[in-house]
Amino acid sequence: MDHSNHVRLMNAELRADLIEGATIYGRDDEEISSVDHIHGTGDDAQVVFDVGGFLGIGSKRVALYASQLDFMRDEDGDVHAITQMTTDQLKDLPEHFD
Repeated sequence: MDHSNHVRLMNAELRADLIEGATIYGRDDEEISSVDHIHGTGDDAQVVFDVGGFLGIGSKRVALYASQLDFMRDEDGDVHAITQMTTDQLKDLPEHFD
């Protein structure tokens, strides 16, 4: 997916009603996960999602700060995020417990 024409979300747009369910892509454009939920708003919000596993089995729940993801809107208005971390790096993060 070419993200060059996608519009980056502003800090005020980093809130649950816009980003929950957004697909998260890795730096090689592979689909890694989707946003389960967030705690807070803006750059300091914790974005919670599952990584690894298959169909939810063997996956691990992790969290990144919104500032660690590049959230954007595509031509159809769909919100997605890109991380520069690899799947293995995400799997190495501590498990997030709500």
